Amino acid sequence: MSPNFIHTYVSVDCVVFGFDHENRLNILLVQRHVDDVPVEMQRKLPGSLIFSDEDVDDAAERVLHELTGIKKMVLKQFKCFADPERANNMHDIKWMGEEYKQDIDRIITVAYLSLCKIDHKINSSKYDTVDWFPFDEIPSLPFDHNKIIKESLIEVRRWIEMDFSIIFELLPKKFTIRQLYQLYCALSEKKIDIKNFHKRISSFNYIIPMDEIETNVSHRAARYYKFDAKMFKKNNTKLIK
Repeated sequence: MSPNFIHTYVSVDCVVFGFDHENRLNILLVQRHVDDVPVEMQRKLPGSLIFSDEDVDDAAERVLHELTGIKKMVLKQFKCFADPERANNMHDIKWMGEEYKQDIDRIITVAYLSLCKIDHKINSSKYDTVDWFPFDEIPSLPFDHNKIIKESLIEVRRWIEMDFSIIFELLPKKFTIRQLYQLYCALSEKKIDIKNFHKRISSFNYIIPMDEIETNVSHRAARYYKFDAKMFKKNNTKLIK
């Protein structure tokens, strides 16, 4: 008896994290177009089938460039999603047929995560609508995209444990200690006393105080800091042990 082979395609989906001015984690979502589906229910993760002459990592870099216009971004492959039922919704099946014009029985997705400074201008060459969504306000998405996002957060937390410096990919070039504190708490799920956090930060020579403070704020103006990547590589001290 011959094996029950099916028409299987490989795609990449990219989860792009940002950290906004209200100190919230955000995810970058794009708009797809499906007839008879409300516009607010048509958000999705950016992604694509891989081309025949394309490595899967190259495909992820292409997707990010088409999405943001940024040539080089931090990028990490973290999981393959291959559940046979991941594309069983009639709207998802219809969208695949219209988008790819292929006889697709199943799509296996290699998921990537990336980090982007939210003040970067998003200049998409592929999507008409690209928006940041706060992590706790992400709508119901097609396929298994909500599951991919949930698991990407777990991976980001592992990533920080291995290489703390990647957290600065989300912060502006100049940042306050409170911004760093709130981002670290959001990503790590660790509850840390901010006074102890501030004290520990002051002992690190790779987080450098600047001669500049916040302006036009309703609270006490805080000093700005910057991250010195070269100094970090020499020390490589964890923020919280």
